[in-house]
Amino acid sequence: LKELGMDDTQVAKTITSFPPLMGCSLEENLKPKMKSLREHGFTDKHLVEVLSKFPQLLSYSSTRLEHRIGVLKSSGLLRNQSLSSFMALTDATFSARFEH
Repeated sequence: LKELGMDDTQVAKTITSFPPLMGCSLEENLKPKMKSLREHGFTDKHLVEVLSKFPQLLSYSSTRLEHRIGVLKSSGLLRNQSLSSFMALTDATFSARFEH
């Protein structure tokens, strides 16, 4: 998280708001997801904003992240501020709303 530019206070708040983040593997979970999000056009600044508000984003499977980001990009709906709300939808709700 500090690699993204979070200061110590932001890191502490992020971990406090979602303690399971501490159990995620840095090499096998967090770094690959951060790389993927960057490849989809998220800047470190955007990621700090999203993760400060919704650290649970990093707990979703890579498959779920990739799929939903792909659907949202192709629909022109992918925005930094909305990613958390789209990720939190159940699979059935997401599919009904965005996959036609």
